[in-house]
Amino acid sequence: MFFIDTSKNGKPVYNAIVNQSLDNYLVNDLRLPGHGLILYINNPSVIVGVHQNAYAEVNFPYLEKNKIQLVRRTSGGGAVYHDYGNLIFENIIIGDDEHFGDYAYFAQPIIDALHDMGATGVEMRGRNDIVVDGKKFSGMTMFKVGDSYAAGGTLMFDLDMDTASKVLTPEQDKLESKGVKSVNKRITNIKPYLDEPFRSMNANQFREELLKRIYHVDKLSDIETYTLNDHDWDIIDSRLENKYDTDAWNYGKNPGFTNYVSKHYDIGTVAFNFSLKDNKISNIKIYGDFITGGDITLIEKALLGTEFTKEALISAFEKVDLTANLGKIEPATLADLLLS
Repeated sequence: MFFIDTSKNGKPVYNAIVNQSLDNYLVNDLRLPGHGLILYINNPSVIVGVHQNAYAEVNFPYLEKNKIQLVRRTSGGGAVYHDYGNLIFENIIIGDDEHFGDYAYFAQPIIDALHDMGATGVEMRGRNDIVVDGKKFSGMTMFKVGDSYAAGGTLMFDLDMDTASKVLTPEQDKLESKGVKSVNKRITNIKPYLDEPFRSMNANQFREELLKRIYHVDKLSDIETYTLNDHDWDIIDSRLENKYDTDAWNYGKNPGFTNYVSKHYDIGTVAFNFSLKDNKISNIKIYGDFITGGDITLIEKALLGTEFTKEALISAFEKVDLTANLGKIEPATLADLLLS
């Protein structure tokens, strides 16, 4: 595994819109053979999943008042808050999809490094969370293009929890399904669980020590490294102008259809925003924090014009490969959600 240095002109990049676009460039364009890793820090920002409705996840008045960026990533998962006390790691795998979907495989080097730094209670929990003392400090996600993909997540070191709780508005159903009443009770920073001197470090110092342990080296210069060059940055910057730094991509459009239903399942939260005409679905949009390598628009197209009865809805869902395009969930379960 080699390291990909995402600094620009020798300086770290903190712009969340830039950083969240890097994985797409690395997977689709640069395509360095093998297994690479990036590890960066964002300015204060809310990152929403590619399939989420930002208007249902974010406290926009608070976001705007406090000048927090809204950024949409290219992978699934839920909305999270980032700041200078949070690290983001991403594995970039080119030409080998053997471990796609195996979150534990990519979490283990992080877990081993944190154990070595004194946080011996760190472990994997559920499909994509890393926890300590039963509290989550890292959530992971993936996206895939052919036989290549990006797999990574957050690593809360010294995140401002108060700001996170105010700017994020997670759906109550998701919280209740986990047996908690507020977002603060189920997340934590890893910093208090570390030994000294790591506990007294800032996020950038901690980042360096973490990298040394992931790569088993005494100094960063011993790590095999590819540094993004001027040509790389020219392409990345052009993509920002055309897509990733636009309101259309980051905010999306709230379709405002008549009905909105949402429920949390094992695959994540699934939400339908839809309208009916003559008891048939006339408009529909699927949202959620589920993680899929498929195409949810195939499901939306199958539902258009469908009669709003359980039998007809199940039949429509059965025409699409739900497992490949959404996740492992039964047609009847989704039909019940729509009819709720």
